[in-house]
Amino acid sequence: MSNLTLALSILGGLVLAAVVGYEALLSRRNAPRQPEVDTALADVERSMSSSTDGVEPMLHVDPSQLSAHDRHEPLFDPDLPAPSGVPVATGERRGGLDPLIDVIAPVSLDSLASGDAAIAAMPPTRRAGSKPVAIEGLNEHTGQWESPVAGQRYSAFQVGVQLANRTGALNEIEYSEFVVKAQAFADAVNGSPEFPEMLDEVARARELDQFASAHDAQLGFVLRALHAAWSPGYVQQNAARLGFVAGIIPGRMVLPTGEVGLPPVLGLAFDTQAALADDPAQSAIRELSLSLDVPQVDRAEEPFRRMREAAATLAREMDGVVTDSDGQLLRDETMDVIGNDLEQLYDTLDACDLAVGSPLARRLFS
Repeated sequence: MSNLTLALSILGGLVLAAVVGYEALLSRRNAPRQPEVDTALADVERSMSSSTDGVEPMLHVDPSQLSAHDRHEPLFDPDLPAPSGVPVATGERRGGLDPLIDVIAPVSLDSLASGDAAIAAMPPTRRAGSKPVAIEGLNEHTGQWESPVAGQRYSAFQVGVQLANRTGALNEIEYSEFVVKAQAFADAVNGSPEFPEMLDEVARARELDQFASAHDAQLGFVLRALHAAWSPGYVQQNAARLGFVAGIIPGRMVLPTGEVGLPPVLGLAFDTQAALADDPAQSAIRELSLSLDVPQVDRAEEPFRRMREAAATLAREMDGVVTDSDGQLLRDETMDVIGNDLEQLYDTLDACDLAVGSPLARRLFS
């Protein structure tokens, strides 16, 4: 073999090695980022596939587009007064049912009724259309309204249906279904129900629904990868460091409150298919969402501050940027405006006896 042939062979080999090396470098750069080796990660990943934790508000809303025409977009108008049909706070509370957001039909009894009989008389489904129906009894011993309990005796009952929720206002058909169920229960316990006038209650439901629609707020931030994509494990590890835990759906995490049974403070979501892939480590995630269902979370939890800090921390640690759903960067000035508007919204709902995070607010905005 001549020196020239040998030199060309060596040169060709070097070029081939350079091409292979360059392709390997590109592949490595484009590969999804993987989590650090950490025993805690295994626990997170196991919990992501087996957790049965509670509700997750997973909403994707552009906080810069505030509109009164879409129930699922945040609207902040603290100067908008409560409609005339929305009762003002009176301090009166009747068990879980409340005249502020419920139609209540009293059921009088000729004699005491047992909790066992009341439980047996409960309707098979506690809904009238899309509205929850509840039954409470006045406990003979405690004098408190409560859901019927076996072994207790009750001197009266009340049946209620919610006036409005996020599906809309109570309508005539739903009211009629409520009357049928309440009457059947009353007959079973030998009681006599007294129903409010349907047209009055339906009108009140519409006003409450209008008020709730105008004061609903569900916020969403999008975290987008600047360069390399993320693997599910990488997202889970970074979110877990901020206190997020697995939700009930793959690709969902929540930041829980300090009290068991309450809705989470924040939700985090990424592609479910990526989390369910045969090899999740090779799944490429380029964006995830952070969400806050404002009426569901107590003001004392400082949810917006925590949402803002979580977004900033994840963006910094994961090499990403925080945007709205249209890809527009959310700058500090925009965040400040949203935070100020939220404080005014909190004050408005407080004044209407519908403080965010309260049982009434969680029921109305559900």
